[in-house]
Amino acid sequence: STMFPFPAVPTHPYLGPTVHSAPFYAAAVPPLPYPLAAPLYPAPAAHPWAFSVPTYTAVSCTATDRQVTALAPVNIAFIKYWGKRDEDKIIPLNDSYSITLSTEKFRTKTTVMASTRFDKDELWLNGKAEDVAGSARLQNVLTAIRAKVGAPLADMKIRCVSENNFPTAAGMASSASGYCCFVYALAKLFGIEEDVSAIARVGSGSACRSVYGGFVKWLHGSADDGSDCVAVQGAPASAWPEMEVLVLVSKATQKEISSTKGMRISHETSPLMQERIEVTVPRRMEEVHAAILAKDFEQFADITMKDSDNLRDVCITSNPVIDYWTDQSKAVISFIQDFNAYMGVKKAAYTFDAGPNAFLFTTTPDLVCLLKAILYCFPTTNEKWLFQNDSLAQQVRDFELPADLQAKLTVYGEGFVYIFHSKVGDGPSVVSDPAESLIGLDGTPQVTA
Repeated sequence: STMFPFPAVPTHPYLGPTVHSAPFYAAAVPPLPYPLAAPLYPAPAAHPWAFSVPTYTAVSCTATDRQVTALAPVNIAFIKYWGKRDEDKIIPLNDSYSITLSTEKFRTKTTVMASTRFDKDELWLNGKAEDVAGSARLQNVLTAIRAKVGAPLADMKIRCVSENNFPTAAGMASSASGYCCFVYALAKLFGIEEDVSAIARVGSGSACRSVYGGFVKWLHGSADDGSDCVAVQGAPASAWPEMEVLVLVSKATQKEISSTKGMRISHETSPLMQERIEVTVPRRMEEVHAAILAKDFEQFADITMKDSDNLRDVCITSNPVIDYWTDQSKAVISFIQDFNAYMGVKKAAYTFDAGPNAFLFTTTPDLVCLLKAILYCFPTTNEKWLFQNDSLAQQVRDFELPADLQAKLTVYGEGFVYIFHSKVGDGPSVVSDPAESLIGLDGTPQVTA
């Protein structure tokens, strides 16, 4: 066997010297019939787990133990899907188009480990154990992945630890980045090289769009089995790096009608639904794609806001009426209209999902002015500006809003719970640093309750 010797005994910042009760061994084995997605683990001292307790007993790591850590992004749709033709397979009635945010700002991190030593599939999300066996969506994902790899790999059980770096109250679809990261990490773990967006989709519909970076289309397809209901990249992040995204988080309100139920109601009762599915969305998908390739922000903004307004029209013409907007949501729309009127052209755009939070788009030259205007109209305390960018925050503080712009704006008084900022991002990735792993060498989940 090959031994990885320990370095000098490290010192834990609180517990003092960490004592290793045994060296770490990796058994020499014949070549495997499949490629390892990650090398056998380095010395345990490289892992944070090695410093988590004053003593531990090392375990043998077999050739069938494998582990991958990945990051996956959030995405924001600007052409929305609303309604499903198959709720079980999560196949939408229309295409949608989204922007992938940077994982530097918003991301899910997931470590997956497969081993013949595990007796069941387990998952921890943000420190909480989930019921894997009782989740139809998790089971759908695992079944689809195992069908791709076959025996003997399909017989290995999975242990997964996942965490988000943004609060649930942010109003961004954490299920999109979460299921995308889960599927992407599993694909890398088992050497699946083909497109996995359809697998991510059966976990959470919008998760398929997070599989790619930049600007991403989710095609509704026509096959009954959903095989052509996949995500494709419309343009990479490098095609329009000046695109900026803001998330204005309003106070959480309890939905009277869930999104899933709302989609069903609209499909059955709104007189505007069929035109949206058959005419409006297909036309806008083509138009906004051309605007992205041309970097035509005014056209992009016009289409984005019209689509958001059209979706609301569909909702409020449903029976019963579906209305996710709040007074603050409506105030944001008025604010954007006033801001653009002052600029003379559309320099900012809004869109809303099935909730009160506004998602704004602008480009780099107008970002600081827009942020300053938002803070003027919706006074929000400094600690709620979660820009994660000291330079940008300082630019906003130093910027003087033109007096004639102030005169055109309305001060609404109530600030936001949070204001987030992100640039367009490149999609999911594998984390190469073993210290970033969320699972210890012996399979112990590194979770914080």
